[in-house]
Amino acid sequence: MKFIKSTAGKITITILLFLIMLGAVFGTFCYYFSTRFFYGTVINGMNCEKMTVDEVKTILQENILSYNLTLHERDEKTETITAFDLGMTYVDDNGVEQIKKSQKSYLWFMSFFKDSTYQVSANMTYDKNKVDTILDGLDCFNPEYVAAPTDAELIETETGYSISPETYGNTLKREETKQLILDAIDAGKTEVDFEEANLYEKPTVYSTDEALNAQMNQLNTLTSANITYDMGDNRIYTVDRSVIKNWLLQAEDGSYYLDESQVYAWVDQMAYETDTFGLAHEFTTSLGPTITLARGGDYGWAMNESATAAALVEAIKAGTTATLEPTYMYSAMSRGINDIGDTYVEICIEEQTMWCYKNGELVVKTPVITGNHGTGFDTPSGCVWAIDGKKPDADFKLFPVTVKYWLPFNGDVGIHDASWKSAENYTKTEYLSNGSHGCINTPLDAAEKVFNAMEIGYPVIVYYSTSQPVGPAPTQEVRMG
Repeated sequence: MKFIKSTAGKITITILLFLIMLGAVFGTFCYYFSTRFFYGTVINGMNCEKMTVDEVKTILQENILSYNLTLHERDEKTETITAFDLGMTYVDDNGVEQIKKSQKSYLWFMSFFKDSTYQVSANMTYDKNKVDTILDGLDCFNPEYVAAPTDAELIETETGYSISPETYGNTLKREETKQLILDAIDAGKTEVDFEEANLYEKPTVYSTDEALNAQMNQLNTLTSANITYDMGDNRIYTVDRSVIKNWLLQAEDGSYYLDESQVYAWVDQMAYETDTFGLAHEFTTSLGPTITLARGGDYGWAMNESATAAALVEAIKAGTTATLEPTYMYSAMSRGINDIGDTYVEICIEEQTMWCYKNGELVVKTPVITGNHGTGFDTPSGCVWAIDGKKPDADFKLFPVTVKYWLPFNGDVGIHDASWKSAENYTKTEYLSNGSHGCINTPLDAAEKVFNAMEIGYPVIVYYSTSQPVGPAPTQEVRMG
């Protein structure tokens, strides 16, 4: 019995000691978990087991400070705004303490059998006033890198007009962009896409714009003409796109039309630069010297400016490509600066000589008798006149005389044969006292050669002398004879 009692007592003591030790261990854990989270505790996705409240808050703060907002910009560019940039801090709402209170320390052993997941609001605050400064520091708002959108527009090329496409640039709408960023931060978003948010400024006119395409087609039509006027001696006047474009005006509806007044002005200038009718002429005489024939006479080019301009307007509207000839009221024999050409009659009063050239070849050189100086019937001189008529067997108006060859060139003044003059009369002084009534009396055979070589419109040059092209003016009305 004594042995049994001794053994039972030992067992009892052992059990008591175990219970005491178990209670000590339990109490120790209860104490430990009175300030720390149970095993398997997950808060906001973080493993927080055995952490204190302050340690969890520190991690939450660190998580807040690791916040980044990625900005997706045009052309695959990205920039980042950080929590540090925003001055972001964690706002404690005692949520972590509430979780800790919910974990009764004496139930710590239950955490061996299940995990506990919690979510607390990770409230934070930041300085919204810093957002404008942050935007100023981003490349997407740096004027050095920002390009504004451009509208599609008409451009002139070597082959005509075309449309330069619009460009989109990368200019952001600042206020809308700022608000998107604020909203994203407040919502805890980590990415925003400016393109998806439609934050970029856009062109106002696109290459598909109907009005713009209509203008292009109209301009190409109006400027398609290529017209030249060959005025001789390499004087080429061209009306092409480079000229016509300056003659176009735009109506209120955006359409283009030809300003015809500018076409007329252009023709007027061309006529001013190239008309020679009645103007002074440089002429190289058969005697050698070159003389200046005075203004006057009735020979040369005189453009019909109105008719020429009207024809040019129609040609432009029709898109003509051609070399056109102006319309003339008076025309000369040669289209050049020297419009006299190489087919003409030349008369020198002082020498009482006449030369006739055809295609540069001398047809005849002959003595002549010009207007009677003594009676005031001097032959007008110093100008270029055009042959006005060509008539065989012509009767004089005031005298009962018929000539075989009659080439008038200045009213009643003309070149003709003079059967009443003998060969002895054709001297250098005959005209001083026994000359004609202003005409050019010519030996019959020479008159025939001149008559056959010349046609209406060919020039006749009359000069007094090489040193004095303009001679004495007639005091009587010169007349056929």
